[in-house]
Amino acid sequence: MNGNAPIKDARSLGIPKMLLLGLQHMFAMFGATILVPILVNGYFNGEGLSIQVTLFFAGIGTLFFHLCSRLKVPAFLGSSFAFLGGFATVAKLDTGIFADMSYGEKLPYACGGIVVAGLLYLVLALIIKLVGVKRVMRFLPPVVTGPIIICIGLSLAPSAVSNASTNWILALIALAVIVIFNIWGKGMWKIIPILMGVVIAYIAACIFQALGITNPDGSAILNFSGVASAPLFGVPDFQICKFDLTAILVMAPIALATMMEHIGDISAISATVGSDFIKDPGLHRTLIGDGLATSLSAFFGGPANTTYGENTGVLELSKVHDPVVIRIAACFAVVLGFIPKMAEIIGSLPSSIIGGISFVLYGMISAIGVRNVVENHVDFKKSRNLLIAAMILVCGLGFSDGITFNIAGTDITLTGLALAAIVGIVLNAVFPGNDYVFDRESESDKDKGIERK
Repeated sequence: MNGNAPIKDARSLGIPKMLLLGLQHMFAMFGATILVPILVNGYFNGEGLSIQVTLFFAGIGTLFFHLCSRLKVPAFLGSSFAFLGGFATVAKLDTGIFADMSYGEKLPYACGGIVVAGLLYLVLALIIKLVGVKRVMRFLPPVVTGPIIICIGLSLAPSAVSNASTNWILALIALAVIVIFNIWGKGMWKIIPILMGVVIAYIAACIFQALGITNPDGSAILNFSGVASAPLFGVPDFQICKFDLTAILVMAPIALATMMEHIGDISAISATVGSDFIKDPGLHRTLIGDGLATSLSAFFGGPANTTYGENTGVLELSKVHDPVVIRIAACFAVVLGFIPKMAEIIGSLPSSIIGGISFVLYGMISAIGVRNVVENHVDFKKSRNLLIAAMILVCGLGFSDGITFNIAGTDITLTGLALAAIVGIVLNAVFPGNDYVFDRESESDKDKGIERK
C-alpha cells in the first residue's frame, strides 16, 4: 500500500480494520461532542443536556446527514459549540414565563430555539436550489473560504492548549505517538495514529494513577466515580422541546454562524478529499442534512449538530476518505448512547490527552485552509484580495467573544467566525475586481473540489 495514497474504498482493508478506523474517528469526535453537554450542565446547575442523548443524536444525525447527501460526503456531525452562548443566556432568563422556572424547565425552551435554527438551514438550501450553486459560489471564492477555514482551525487552538495544559506530560505522549505512527508507521499503523495516541496515552495515565502521580494542580489524572455508578445499559433520557419566542430569538440567529461554518467545513472536506461535494451531491443537500439533523436532535432534548472541523483533520491525517468509515463511527456513537457505563469510561479520558490530539487536528484544519488558498492561486498582489483575507482573519480571531447585541430585551451573540464569514462575503461582493468564476477555472476548481463537469 502506498503510504501517501488516499484510501477511497476502506473495504479493501477488511472489516476488522474498518471497525478500527471507525473507532478512531469516533474517538476523535468524542471529546468535543461530550464537552458541550458537560459545559451546558454547568450553566444549568446539573439539569442540562444528557451525554447519552448527545451521543445518540450525534450518531443518528451523522447517518441522517449521509442519507441526505447521497452517502457521498465523509462528514461527522457532532455537538455545536456555537450555541453555548445561547444556552447560557436561556439559563439566566428570569422574566416572563421563565421567572419561576427551574433550570431543568428552561432547557426544553433552549432546545426549541435550536429546532427553529436548524430549520433556517432549509431556507439557505432553498435559495441555493433556486439560484444555483454557481451564483452562490461566486460569493464564496477561495479568497473567502480559504481564510475562513484557517480561522476555524486557529480559533480552536486555544482549547487545545487549555486542555493540554492540565497535564503536559500526557498531552505530549499523545502528540508524540500520533507523530511517530503517522511518519514512521507502516501499513495499518500509519492510518490509525489518533487511535494509537488515545490508547497509549490512556495506558500511561493508568500507570501514573497507579504510581500515585497527580495532575500539576493536584487533581487525580483519572476519575472513575461516574463509571462505578453508571448502569451497563440504559435508554437515553429524551425530552421533548418547547417553544417560546424569547428563547427562539436567542438561539435561532446563531444559525447564521453555523451555516457559514458548514460551508467552510464542506469546502475544507472538498479540498482534502479532492471531490466535488459542493456541486455533487450539492451544497443544498448538505445544508438540508445538517439542518434537519440539528432540529431532530434538539426536538428530543439534544444539542445542535454541526459538521466537525476535527473530522477534516482526521481525514487529512489518516488518508482514509471512505464515508463508510464515518458511518461506522456514527453507529458506535449510537450504541454508546445506550451504554452509560461505556460512555462514562470513554468520558474519563483526561482532557490533557484530548488536548494533545487536538494539537494535530486543529493545526491540520488551518493548514488545509492555507493549501486551499495556495492551490487556487489566489493573487495577493491584488489589494482587494489582501484586504478581504486580512479582514476575515482579524474578525475571525480578534472577536474571540463575538459581538453581543440586544433584540427584544435579549442579548444575542454573533460569533467571531460568523462575523468573519459575513465580512468576507460582503467585501468580496462590494469590492471591484471579483473575476472568480469557477466554471472558467477548471484547474483551480479541481484542487478545491468543485471541478467543472
